[in-house]
Amino acid sequence: MKELKALNKYLIKYKGRLILGVFFIICANWFNLYPAKIFRTAIDTVIESLNTYNMVEGSFIQKDIYDELVMSLLLFGAALIGLALIKGVFTFFMRYTIIMVSRFIEFDLKNDIYNKYQQLDTSFYKMNKTGDIMNRIGDDVSKVRMYVGPSIMYLINLIVLFAFVITTMVNINPELSLYILLPLPVMSVTIYYVSRLINVKSERVQNQLSRIFSLSQETFAGIRVIKAYNKSEDTIQNFNEESKQYKDTAMDLVKTESLFHPIILFLPVLSTLITIYVGGLEVIKGTITYGNIGEFVIYINLLTWPVASLGWVTSLIQRAVTSQKRINEFLKTEPKIQSNNPIPIDIVGNVEFKNVSFTYPESGIRALKNISFSIKPGKTLAIVGKTGSGKSTIIQLLNRMYDCNTGEIFVDNQNIESINLNSLRNQTGCVPQEVFLFSDTISNNISFGTFGNEEKSNTEKVIWAAKQAAVHENIINFEDGYKTKVGERGITLSGGQKQRISVARAILKNPNILIFDDCLSAVDTETEEEILGNLKSIMVDKTTIIVSHRISTIQHADQIIMIDNGEIIEQGTHKELIDLNKNYNNLYKKQLFEQ
Repeated sequence: MKELKALNKYLIKYKGRLILGVFFIICANWFNLYPAKIFRTAIDTVIESLNTYNMVEGSFIQKDIYDELVMSLLLFGAALIGLALIKGVFTFFMRYTIIMVSRFIEFDLKNDIYNKYQQLDTSFYKMNKTGDIMNRIGDDVSKVRMYVGPSIMYLINLIVLFAFVITTMVNINPELSLYILLPLPVMSVTIYYVSRLINVKSERVQNQLSRIFSLSQETFAGIRVIKAYNKSEDTIQNFNEESKQYKDTAMDLVKTESLFHPIILFLPVLSTLITIYVGGLEVIKGTITYGNIGEFVIYINLLTWPVASLGWVTSLIQRAVTSQKRINEFLKTEPKIQSNNPIPIDIVGNVEFKNVSFTYPESGIRALKNISFSIKPGKTLAIVGKTGSGKSTIIQLLNRMYDCNTGEIFVDNQNIESINLNSLRNQTGCVPQEVFLFSDTISNNISFGTFGNEEKSNTEKVIWAAKQAAVHENIINFEDGYKTKVGERGITLSGGQKQRISVARAILKNPNILIFDDCLSAVDTETEEEILGNLKSIMVDKTTIIVSHRISTIQHADQIIMIDNGEIIEQGTHKELIDLNKNYNNLYKKQLFEQ
């Protein structure tokens, strides 16, 4: 149960509602005791009246005794109906308050998990599958909710009912009560061992469910590739194998739980048999009445459902333990990228790398080796190199998606790790190599990086940014124009259209540091020249970094660095690098020849 301690803060938050719920539980069970007492009185009254009725057989008062008995039974019936209604009202409020608390806690827990996900760095998402991440905020949280709702409610109900019933039974006849409670130790030991087994099997079920979520997510995300390679049958087979594994694991858990319930149900039945047998002996001794036996049987029946539900509650708790353990693993994960300075600053855009080296923690691949360069505000730096040379790694380090292993990165003469992280990213506009568009309108995708609803609702600025990115004509040709839904990940758009919308998004943000990470690879040369021409006026007072494999894209940059295997092999202006007549010149001649 130690994993569930993480929920204590939520229980404390809603302690007022929980205390009110416990009060309603006490009231409901208090009125639950009286039917048994009325039943006892009714049995004793009937037996006593029948004895008297038989004794005065033939007498004129016999009819009066009969009428009095009927009236008493009617009163007893009315009292039982009234008590049932009162108990029903308190039971309603009991469930209403406690189940409502479980929904509040589910809401808070999902928000906390989602907020935690937003804080975690890029390496976390590379090391964990999306399906598993989604499963923890979905199915795992639902299982935890069943603990803070029904499980707690039934446990408190069982404790209160046991306290009331056992106290009442002991006051009537301690010896009979002791015999009735003999099966309880057996029940406790059974619950302990079986619940441990359920816990282990529940964890296996949840882990397998995460595998199914991950497989489904990957299949849906890559459905176009699957169709293109005609691998639908293979993916179906893989999914069926994982589903069969989940079914077998779940059935193993169900078998354990199925064995648990009959055992729990048998124990109250055994107590009932003991009550009838030992109670009969006590009646013969004269220590209790026939009504007391009926009363005890009702008390045992009152305990039957709570005791029987104990197996179900135990199963819920064990599943919640397993799920909360998985949730805690993520909640306890600390982001490797921390904002070490809470004070926001205005960034001018002076960027400098000093002997920076970096190795990816997930793969162990060394991406950069002693990289050094600097760029002044209002200037343009271009980075060129073949695939896998380390170009995008420089961009990720500048965005602080990772921290470098050795060396230092300075922004405005301050170490990047000492700058407020929100200020850095708010004033940096990056168009990534892998464009991501949200399943929303084109207008909202372009205005995603702006601050405040006023900017988002400014259609004129959105259109201006789209024109600068040379995508306006494409957008207005759509049936719904800027209100066109782009579909998941922008699936309804071409690669070039997605890239240009992403460029418009960065332009509209109006950052002081503007980064283009090979973001025009799917755009034809003519459109690329139009975009670059539009960007010249935008980049006048901004620090601009352009990553590209096309020389035509970067040849007008103030400074160009060429990277190979994570090292700078050439550095200078376009003319200076051409004059060197080395790697850059060879690449330029090759692309010129191809063109």
